[in-house]
Amino acid sequence: MPSSKNNFLITIVGPTAIGKTALSIQLANYFNAEIISCDSRQFFKEMSIGTAVPSEDELSAAKHHFIQNRSIFDAYNVGEFERDALKKLSELFAESNVVIMVGGSGLYVDAVIDGLDEFPDVDPAIREQLNTSFKENGIESLQQKLKELDPETYQNIAIDNPHRIIRALEICIGTGKTYSSFKNKPKASRNFQSIKIGLTAEREVLYNRINQRVDSMIAHGLIDEAKSLYSNRELNALQTVGYRELFSYFDGTFSKEFAIEEIKKNTRRFAKRQLTWFKKDEKIAWFDFKSDVNSIIKWIEKNILAVKNS
Repeated sequence: MPSSKNNFLITIVGPTAIGKTALSIQLANYFNAEIISCDSRQFFKEMSIGTAVPSEDELSAAKHHFIQNRSIFDAYNVGEFERDALKKLSELFAESNVVIMVGGSGLYVDAVIDGLDEFPDVDPAIREQLNTSFKENGIESLQQKLKELDPETYQNIAIDNPHRIIRALEICIGTGKTYSSFKNKPKASRNFQSIKIGLTAEREVLYNRINQRVDSMIAHGLIDEAKSLYSNRELNALQTVGYRELFSYFDGTFSKEFAIEEIKKNTRRFAKRQLTWFKKDEKIAWFDFKSDVNSIIKWIEKNILAVKNS
């Protein structure tokens, strides 16, 4: 797929609670563009409060895609999202030369822009489940599963090495693609140019915003939302900060107050991991979260013009 100098995917990244949604709507309105969400937990319609899904006013302010379009009972992974997002981008670029993408899930951002051309990080819960299966059922069940999901790797791997089998299986399950497909894969081509904007803030400011967001979630019914999902707490989609801690409260392991503090602490840790991921990408242009939107627009337009003239 040849790269086009006329199509631009403007991606807004950064840690949770930094203000990505608000900026994405401002940019969408300015460029007359639609928004693709790549937040891997906002896909699920049963999880609204705990995933900070955009409000009704925000959703009506600009057209959004991939918000609450799946159920927690649906199997959905980054490989499927890459496929779905590229299909939607082709449709959107047929109508406009700019699309906005927003989200804090680095793996999902990378999948859309660059393709899954390296072994990606996957949800640690998958490895935990495979290790449990190994302990309870032995290596044979894992060998059979690998044979079904990835016959090529099954033929070439050290089949008696449980660690290698589990590594291959977690890639298969976590991405929806075979482990062997990631080996020596050329970089994916795209029919758009990528412009990346990162939002950041001083650590203390960010942590205060996170704490305030958690308090707001609690005030708006997060405990009741988590309680309604408690019976399905083993589902992969629910292995998420904000729900896990409340499940421990319902179990009697945590007090309510301690669970809320754990949500704040684990969300801060999550934000730190997000920043670590995104800071590795030298193509991201970083702006303070309080930056005037006009300065960001001016920077984007300058880069669009430079690409078109190159």
